[in-house]
Parts: sequence; C-alpha cells; structure tokens
Amino acid sequence: MSSGRGTRGAAPSGPRAATVEPTLAAILGRFIAPRLTHGRRLCVALSGGLDSVVLLHALSRLRAAGLDCELSALHVHHGLSPHADAWVEFCQEFCRRLDVALAIGRVQVPPDSGEGIEAAARRQRQAVFARCEADWLALAQHRDDQAETVLFRLLRGAGVRGAAGMPDERSQAAGPRLIRPLLGVSRATIAAYAGEQALSWVEDESNADLRLRRNHLRHAVLPCIAQQFPAAAQALARAAGHFAEAAQLLDELAAIDRLLVVGAHGRIDLRRFNLLSEARARNLLRHELHRAGMRAPETRWLDEALRQLASADAASATCVGTVDGALHVYRDEIHVVRQRPPIPVVPLAWHGEAQLAWGADRLNFAAATGRGISRRLLADAAVCLRTRSGGETLQPDPRRPRRPLRKLFQEAGVPPWERDRLPLLCCGERVAWVAGLGVDAAFACAGGEAGVVIALESGAQPRIEPGLESPPAAA
Repeated sequence: MSSGRGTRGAAPSGPRAATVEPTLAAILGRFIAPRLTHGRRLCVALSGGLDSVVLLHALSRLRAAGLDCELSALHVHHGLSPHADAWVEFCQEFCRRLDVALAIGRVQVPPDSGEGIEAAARRQRQAVFARCEADWLALAQHRDDQAETVLFRLLRGAGVRGAAGMPDERSQAAGPRLIRPLLGVSRATIAAYAGEQALSWVEDESNADLRLRRNHLRHAVLPCIAQQFPAAAQALARAAGHFAEAAQLLDELAAIDRLLVVGAHGRIDLRRFNLLSEARARNLLRHELHRAGMRAPETRWLDEALRQLASADAASATCVGTVDGALHVYRDEIHVVRQRPPIPVVPLAWHGEAQLAWGADRLNFAAATGRGISRRLLADAAVCLRTRSGGETLQPDPRRPRRPLRKLFQEAGVPPWERDRLPLLCCGERVAWVAGLGVDAAFACAGGEAGVVIALESGAQPRIEPGLESPPAAA
C-alpha cells in the first residue's frame, strides 16, 4: 500500500499459527540469552523494514516473557530517500507501542566521496554505531542475506575470509559488539512471523532498483538459481560456515608462523619472513593487515608486496600502499601502518592549554618543577607547534654538540614515515622540544624552576559531544 508517508508493507491479520513463532523465538532466545551474562543493554538497529521490525517485535515479546535485558532501538536517518522523515515517524510510533526507547542518528552522506553512495552511507552508519551506548547492537540480516553476501563476494573474487560472509558476532573499534541473531532464519520464516503478528513495515524503494548489484542478485539471479537448486540459500549459508572455519584455521596457522618470524621488537623479521613458503607468506601478510584493522588486499597487491619484500634488505625503505595504509620495511623489520588522519599543515599556537589535538593524536602539557621545558624561557616569544621543514637542529644533551634532527631521528630508530608527523615545539624561530627526542638543552628547566612536560598520546579517540541522537542500518 502507498501513502504520502512512503511505501508500507503489511501482512494480513489472522489467527496466530503455532508453528512459526516458537521457531523464531527459540532461535532468538538461544542466541541472545547466553550473551546477556556479558552485558544486558541490547539495542536493535531499526530501519523500519520487515526484518528489523520482526527482530525488535520478537525481542520485545521475549523481554515480556522474562528475558533479562534493557531493550532499545536505533534508527539512522540517511536523508537519501524522500520518505526518510516518514520512516522516522513510523519507527517512533512502532517503538512507542512496544514501549521501547528509540534513538535517532542523523547523518549526511557525501555525494562525491569517490566511494559510491552505498559505501559512504555504510561508513556513516558505522560511525553512528560506534557511538551507541549499549553492550550489544543487533542487526537483522538473515539467512537469505547471508547467501546473497557469499555469492556477491565470490563473484568479486573474494578469498576465504570474504567468502565466509557475515559473522554472527563481531567487535567494533569502539561501541557495542555487533550481533546478527537471525542469520539462521530464512526470509520466509520472518515474513510468516510478520503475518502471524499482523505487523506493518516500510519499504525502501531503493531495494527494488535492479541497477544495484545486490538487488540484481536478490531479485533476478538467486530466484533463477532456486528453480534448479531449491535449497540454494541454505547451501550458500552453509558454505559460509565452511569458509569461516577455513579462515579460522588459516588465522591459527598465521599465528604459528608469526611466532616463528617475529623479531626482538615484536615485529616481523624480514629475513625470517622470506624463508616462508609463498602461500604461508601471503597468509601471514593477510593476517597482519587484518590485525591492523585493514581490509583484505587484492591479489595483485599481495604479489607486489611479496616481490618487494623478497628483494628488500636491512637498508631498504620499502613501502607498498593500500587504501587503508601501507606496508613498510625499516631496519630489517616489517611494519604495518594504518592510514591516519592528517596532522596540522600550519603552525598551531600554544597559549598554555593542558591538551591540544594533533591529528588523531593528542599532546598533553603537564606542569612540573625542575623538569621539562622552562616556562620562563618560553615567555620570551610566541610558542607554536609545527612539523619539521628541513634543516632544524636540536641539542638534547648539553655535553654533546647540536645536531640535525635527521641524524637524531636515525639514532633514535624513529621510522622515516613517522618523522614528518612528529610535532616540534618552537619558541619564536628556535626549536625547544621535539616529540621522540626531547627538550633542547637551551630550554631545559633548571632545578626548582617551573617547567612543562609534554607527552604525545597516540591514537586519542575523537570527542563525542553529548546530546547527539544515536544510531542503525537498513535491515
């Protein structure tokens, strides 16, 4: 049915059957109950579509039957559909009837990010998920979605990990753990439950756009396959489990290999790495990138990385980049470095603040006596933070001569790709302090004198402003 509020779907009402609901309730109960021992706050990513509506409704009934959880819902307003506001209203009314708290996360999807609208929307959604205040965030993907995912990824040339499809549980870099309680449930079972409960839902018009490859698989390819292979969805979902098991075994092999090739600093020793067979070296590289939170690389990238690593030596400065970061060789060790936000390109004035952001990192300034930089000397000129421009010198030890930063960085073992990101504290035109090297002797604090000690804190999390409406994904 259609209305000015957007397209809605509804199942005809009728007598409740005893066959479908217990199956769905039993699956959900078995999945959710053991996890609640590690946190009771359970959120459902509510798009307003059939799947997420059924998931929230079924969980609310389990809660009423004694499931010990704090149930809430989250809706992401992407603003991509003319019906987006109507979907918010539907979710608000649905949650009101279920007595479930609803949070709304409003995002702006950049149209020209270069990654496509779907990928950009997914990235914005994940950022909202990371701010969700819950222990568990439940997504409503089901067995048919899993089958589509496996087929889609295989057609794109995915490896074992990609062909494993969607996990039923995974952590995020921040925020609650993501769970998919319905991965073992078919779309038909979900639709039957909606019919038994006379539920209504909204339909996202983009789901019918066959120009989108996932939609083409769902509406054209998989139904055609099902004519010859009626159990195709179950078979593909079962294959995902086999691939997941194989991926786990490959991870365990990579962990064993890592112990064999790790060096004194906890990084992979290049010479030992190059003694591995090509297949095990590839597997270990994939494992290292995954541990660093980077996506699986293309085969041609792995080929190039292995070629360069095979010919590298202790003096090499090998760098093979991906969209997520880079692989470096420095002093006979392999470094995996994630892509990081840019650091300031213009000098950043310091007026005595206790903290200053430095890209994704943070500088902490602590008052001290007889240590650090002399506050008296810093008062002689304007103080700022900047990166090196070339030719700067420092004298960390008053007993040794002033030397170029380049030489000091080399002696301290600071990798080349880090040197241009490190902050320098300058008083006027003079360098008073360099991260990773210390205070210049000319600015050192005398005994009993007021000073300031600076520390660079790596990977500071961005501050989340209070009052932000919170999150979900279309499901």
